[in-house]
Amino acid sequence: MEFTKGHGTGNDFVILPDPDGALDLTPGLVAALCDRRRGIGADGVLRVVRAAKHPEGAALAGEAEWFMDYWNSDGSAAEMCGNGARVFVRYLVDTGLAVLSDEGLPVATRAGVVRARVDGDVIAVEMRRPRLYDTSTATLGGLTLAGTAVDVGNPHLVCALPAGLDLPALDLTRAPEFDPVVFPAGVNVEFTAPGGPVDGTDGHVLMRVYERGSAETLSCGTGTCAVAAVALRDAHRDTGVVAVDVPGGRLTVTVTPDSCWLAGPAVLVATGRLTPAHLHV
Repeated sequence: MEFTKGHGTGNDFVILPDPDGALDLTPGLVAALCDRRRGIGADGVLRVVRAAKHPEGAALAGEAEWFMDYWNSDGSAAEMCGNGARVFVRYLVDTGLAVLSDEGLPVATRAGVVRARVDGDVIAVEMRRPRLYDTSTATLGGLTLAGTAVDVGNPHLVCALPAGLDLPALDLTRAPEFDPVVFPAGVNVEFTAPGGPVDGTDGHVLMRVYERGSAETLSCGTGTCAVAAVALRDAHRDTGVVAVDVPGGRLTVTVTPDSCWLAGPAVLVATGRLTPAHLHV
């Protein structure tokens, strides 16, 4: 089985080329691939398959040739992954499977079609505008934090830390507790603190995230979009540019009246062949 390894600000993925949808990709195989000791190691798997050849992408085949079949590291499928989409586009472009145009490169996902633009190492994807729709809480150890529920094609809960709490000191080795009524399919939980001024932006936020199905990751693209939307709301703005610093680097989020652009580096670091029979499935 051929694979490529890539990452976007430390959010890393195993990329599996499967243009005709012939690969029998199971939750067990995904979890084994993402195992950092017995597999390749990653936050998730990106299967590269033609939209027309995937049952969840076929309806979008008229809009996009390629479907991003994204799986979390625990073997669960997910609707969307912002950094995954950027790495997916890097793979399509670098391998010649897709050609860029002035209109951008469309990619089908379980959350709909996203469009991408490439400028050197930086890839930007246009996703749906984040929708702030409820309030809820997350409990981490003995600490309960109020947060805002945000839909970015997948569910998020953005929790600002009160003054006096240190973001790097949070223990994210265990999953935060959340309200299953508000989030029946689980949720990605972002913890934030204010950052200093950054030229050319309307805000700057520091963020850590516990991703549904993957535990803490160095970055979460849709999570940064959710965080940016909440930061703009708190600044009494409907649109704007927000710099979001995650442990893996910096992403720039531009919220427009109709959509949200997520921009940052996306790179491929290795290619190779693996032997599925030797994985601990």
